[in-house]
Amino acid sequence: MAARLAAQSGKKTRSHPASSAWAQEFLLFALFFAGLMLLHAPLLRLPYFWDEAGYYVPVARDLFLTGSPIPQSTPSNAHPPLVMAWLALAWRVFGYSTLVTRTAMLALSAFSLLGLFRLSRTAANLSVAWATTALVAVFPVYFTQSSLAQVDLPAAGFTFWALAAYVEDRPWKQVLWFSAAALAKETAVLAPLALFGWELLGYFIRPSSKESSKETRWKEILPPVGRRTHALYLLLPVVPLAGWYAYHYSKTGFLLGNPEFFRYNVAATLNPLRVPLALGMRLWQLFGYFGLYLLTLAGLLAMLRPPQLEGKTEKKIDAGVARPRISLSTQAAFLCVVLAYLAFMSAVGGAVLARYMLPVVPLVILVLVSTLWRRARYWKLIVGAVAIAFVVGLFSNPPYGFSLEDNLAYRDYIVLHEEASRFLTMRYPGERVLTAWPASDELTRPWLGYISANASQPFRVARIEDFSVSQIDVAARARERFDVALVFSTKYQPPHPLFGIDNWEAWQRIKEKFFGYHRDLLPEDIAQRLGGTIAYHKERNGQWVAVIAIEREQDARVPGSGPAGRSLSHPHQMAGMRLDHDPDGLARAQLESVARRQR
Repeated sequence: MAARLAAQSGKKTRSHPASSAWAQEFLLFALFFAGLMLLHAPLLRLPYFWDEAGYYVPVARDLFLTGSPIPQSTPSNAHPPLVMAWLALAWRVFGYSTLVTRTAMLALSAFSLLGLFRLSRTAANLSVAWATTALVAVFPVYFTQSSLAQVDLPAAGFTFWALAAYVEDRPWKQVLWFSAAALAKETAVLAPLALFGWELLGYFIRPSSKESSKETRWKEILPPVGRRTHALYLLLPVVPLAGWYAYHYSKTGFLLGNPEFFRYNVAATLNPLRVPLALGMRLWQLFGYFGLYLLTLAGLLAMLRPPQLEGKTEKKIDAGVARPRISLSTQAAFLCVVLAYLAFMSAVGGAVLARYMLPVVPLVILVLVSTLWRRARYWKLIVGAVAIAFVVGLFSNPPYGFSLEDNLAYRDYIVLHEEASRFLTMRYPGERVLTAWPASDELTRPWLGYISANASQPFRVARIEDFSVSQIDVAARARERFDVALVFSTKYQPPHPLFGIDNWEAWQRIKEKFFGYHRDLLPEDIAQRLGGTIAYHKERNGQWVAVIAIEREQDARVPGSGPAGRSLSHPHQMAGMRLDHDPDGLARAQLESVARRQR
């Protein structure tokens, strides 16, 4: 009877005609896409944010304009071009706009949810699939990444489809989806390699003795024997990724991105002291981040209870059968993928971003929801409470440091920078502006959406790394190179940190040494050190932005020169400060007319 329950709960789709299955999946995709569009409606026209503006959108724009997957407006990081090609195609068909960009990304997000739904239904059952998909959709990191033009969520989505094919034992489909995931982001190749290692390990440790209880247990955990001949298929997704890297090397001379990218994300992270610290942060992102701790705690407590019985009635209390778990072999496969991501992402990656764990966090959610379904009588209420916690996390900042892209704090950032950019455009057109990345790009690239493409006088930007004491002091020694400063909070500082950990000097030193942490000066302190006055200041949910006018004696103007009487026809460098300008920036109208420029 248990086998019959499992078949009814998770394997129904195989008995349906192919046309019916396709129709059902299309309807589910339409449902997920419509829901995402409705929930993201207020966010669809927002300008590009952080890494979107700094890398992914410029790369997609270069591909759109030139047809080359190798970026020309920014140094290449060697990320595979699949997602950028998708954006370029969307712009080609519908025109260039942030609305088109975000709609195209939401389509990928809906497809990813469909893959997760299929995986959950195949591994568990329909009830678990609906609950898991709903929780993942409102999990703050997944929700915000759904409309951002970045590659981690699409790579996760293709991985879900590949894992579903793996559980269904469809080798060529898993090759297709794992290859697509690797071409969305190179780290997605971790999943098939981890599964290959698990299949290989199972081949060597499988008991060869006669049937026994111990051998039966191993058979439940290890990959099925019939799948052994399919293990080599898991190596095939490496081939298209290797082809991309070979092409990239032939065009740029760099295999794994430009030297600075490699240094920041690989060479500088392989430190025996940093790795365990990063591992602790990754475990928190996997089991505790933004309300995940509630689901984890509920799942662990549910493990103390016996399984719920199906078919039990008051008259026949012994007639019920225990609800089935996700098969141990499937759970073991998930665990291998999770461990591979934990190990790799703890050793590599300069920024310990939560979005890097998107391929495996939904697997944890799936297993925990399945555990609740199996063991907790009121499992739906628990899932509902966790969903409420996730939604609250979307709108309220937690009492610990987090990346602004992990909840709707990224919208606060964009709104603040939009308003400050408009103020600069009206009050200080054409002036030389001191700021840090990504605002340096926001002021010089109109197609990012922060300034008008029709501005009569473009800004000239003097760029520093951040607004720490050391960088502001560098800028103060070169005050003659800028006329106004656009300063802003680059990191979220919780007003009341959890356990006061963010105020511990030892922890701050560790973050500075291993994770690039710095503390921004407040606008008043920056103005004092630069010798200026605050002309504009605004705060929003723990973030701030300010415009500081630099006070100096009026310089004699030279005809044809910049605002302070100094020629600005070329970029400048001095004492760690760069004066940047975007001489080849294209107006959005030029993009819409598919203009092409050779650079």
